[in-house]
Amino acid sequence: MSAGVIRMLRFAVCLVVGATVVSACASLPDTSTPEAIGTIDRVPASQSQPEPSPGREPDLLIRDFFKASTAPAERHRAARQFLTASASQQWDDAASATIVDKVDVLPESRTADRATYLIRANRTGQLQPGGAYQAEDGTFETKVSLARNDGDWRIDNLPAGVIMDRSQFLNAYQRKSLYFVDPTGTSTVPDPRWISSGREQHATELIGLLIQGAAPALAPAVRNELEKVSIRGPITKADGRTSSVGVGLGGIRVDFAGVDRLDRQARELLAAQVVWTLANAEISGPYVLLADGNPLDGRYADGWTTADVAALNPVAGDSTDSGLHAVSDGVLVDVNDTGVVPAPGYFGTVNNMRTAALSRDGNYVAAVVDSGRPAPASALMVGSYGGGAFPVAEGGTITRPSWAADDGSAWAVLDGTRVVRAVRDRDTGQVSLNDVDASAVNGLGPISELRLSRDGVRAAMIVDGKVYVAVVVPQPNGAPALRSPQLIAVGLGSPALSLDWSTSEMLVVARATPDTPVAMVAVDGSRFDTLPGRNLTAPVSSVDASAMIEYVADARAVFQLNNNDPETDRYWREVPGLSGRRAVPVLPG
Repeated sequence: MSAGVIRMLRFAVCLVVGATVVSACASLPDTSTPEAIGTIDRVPASQSQPEPSPGREPDLLIRDFFKASTAPAERHRAARQFLTASASQQWDDAASATIVDKVDVLPESRTADRATYLIRANRTGQLQPGGAYQAEDGTFETKVSLARNDGDWRIDNLPAGVIMDRSQFLNAYQRKSLYFVDPTGTSTVPDPRWISSGREQHATELIGLLIQGAAPALAPAVRNELEKVSIRGPITKADGRTSSVGVGLGGIRVDFAGVDRLDRQARELLAAQVVWTLANAEISGPYVLLADGNPLDGRYADGWTTADVAALNPVAGDSTDSGLHAVSDGVLVDVNDTGVVPAPGYFGTVNNMRTAALSRDGNYVAAVVDSGRPAPASALMVGSYGGGAFPVAEGGTITRPSWAADDGSAWAVLDGTRVVRAVRDRDTGQVSLNDVDASAVNGLGPISELRLSRDGVRAAMIVDGKVYVAVVVPQPNGAPALRSPQLIAVGLGSPALSLDWSTSEMLVVARATPDTPVAMVAVDGSRFDTLPGRNLTAPVSSVDASAMIEYVADARAVFQLNNNDPETDRYWREVPGLSGRRAVPVLPG
């Protein structure tokens, strides 16, 4: 068995969500006496918000105000305690929500009863309506004035919008995911959101956000079967019991209106969106889904489970049973515990390969080879695993290929600007070369890496050393376009060299810095976490990953990091079969 064989035996995904409540209309069916979720087992807030302390110094009171601003309930009632009455009336807390880091509160002027401070920080993101996070880079500056009344300072002049310190934001908010359907109706696609409500309100908020739809950038690339649906009455326990057993334990019940237009397949997709959104938010089933008081699908009258929608499991695409391969000495090799074996067919016999990509099912290969000529120096080859291959494109530079979700096309970037896909005809086996509309990306700089997500809806790219994620939007002519590129790795510190998808929500990025060269980055840019650097020798030139393991090629050899290892034993180990070899790791998909 190949050393790289990875079997997904656990459910592992880091998730997200947002905040909005759906209003109720009509009443629930009288098959039981349901109890509204929001009235059962209320969980105390995980973090108590500060209140103004008597005699608090003005700079410390400002910092307390920022901490209290992470509680949005009742129009930021907790934060308004730190304002004068007039400032509270004038403060537009809904104007924006800015996330900052390394906050400095610098005095500008102060008298016995007045004080002005300059707030300077690193801008890291914006919290959009519905809880979507948008990463940002740059500096943030504003001024805050205070007045003393009856011996205590209060803020009496401040900018519109909310300012939150990043560390406090991460403590007060939770990341969950909404799930929408890809254009083919064969997989679910995460839409990360951040919410702050109590756990007993999560089901209502998540389903409400599903009805509102995907974030504006993602919406053109996905389907939403809840688009014209509403909720009848409150979301309740599945069996109507009122005992305090914890939200989601024993399941929940949701009665939808407006479902009559949906056929059986569309109802299954709707159920998949709801079930995976709730299950990944740790809201337990069964999920009793009704349509105007009747079962959404008679087969699941007692409730849906994750097994009933397993075909659309959002982490299913992160698993693979095909083994680790590598490009070593210009040849594609299959890696096992004792060494390597050349792959059968064309790709295991040539010696001019630079990089390669295996389709998810392992049946097809796309590779960049040395053309043997001064210009163009590179060629893109496509063929079957174990069979022949033929050239489909040439360029001075060609990025490592990336296969689309359906294994029907291999994408690459020619000369830093031209994004192409080599499309394989399923009936004839012939391959044609089509251009991808990358006009939204080209203005950002040269593209040195492009990797498609396993659901095919997003593309992660390194552009001029920075990490971006764009959305793959189908066009009327059938060709895809890259739209809405977003910078996600804020604070990268040094140029990115390589990247790959770990899951549909997390990326592994290799960067030029020698101390911690590999990091995990959330798809929305909300998290940036360095991985251990033990045993690696910079530069790390290539990354390939799955949900369970990361492979990198450094200056000496190929190393692996197992995500199941205990934190104390989590370090990079040399891949046994590639010991002492300079190679480029290759995983399917």
